Amino acid sequence: MATMQNAYNVEGFRVVHPLEDAPEQKCQTEGLGPISMTRSVRFSLLVLRGYLILMTLLLVWHVLALAGVIHNPQ
Repeated sequence: MATMQNAYNVEGFRVVHPLEDAPEQKCQTEGLGPISMTRSVRFSLLVLRGYLILMTLLLVWHVLALAGVIHNPQ
């Protein structure tokens, strides 16, 4: 039967908090234009926008129904 060996070395890793770490040099983003979107990305974002609008409207409807402003026919 094969024995399992633990190759994990606890002493090999050092955790540094981001506030105590040395600051990194930032990337230069000046001169970069907008990113072009493909049709599928544009369609996906449009569907996501429609979904979020629909869910917001359903939430508003539910809150108004709970407040008694809208009477649900049940």
